[in-house]
Amino acid sequence: MKQLQAIQFLVVLAFTLFSFRQNSDLKASRVRGKEIFIGNCITCHMQNGEGIEGVYPPLAKSDYLMADKIRRIKQVLEGASGPMVVNGIQYNGFMTGFGLNNKEVSDLLNYIRNSWAITEKSLHQKK
Repeated sequence: MKQLQAIQFLVVLAFTLFSFRQNSDLKASRVRGKEIFIGNCITCHMQNGEGIEGVYPPLAKSDYLMADKIRRIKQVLEGASGPMVVNGIQYNGFMTGFGLNNKEVSDLLNYIRNSWAITEKSLHQKK
């Protein structure tokens, strides 16, 4: 019985420590992502991710950004062009792709999604 309690305690401890590590990793990722954002994205999407209506789409609270995980990764890597509707507003511009590695893309999107973007959960609640 005591061995079972000890095993349960160790499992709970391991999960707790892992969750703290994830929070720490996300925080560090967001810091790195902010630097990438400042170096590549801030000119068009503005400091608070609000973009310029009708010209550069917002990243902040963007339904378009949150709707498709694969598309947001591809757009960071390959760029985007052509018509898109973001939060009900039509955009038809061009965004260059960025030569980022996988970790940098992850950091950038962690920063964007955790700074001002609506969550996927809240996006589904709106529908």
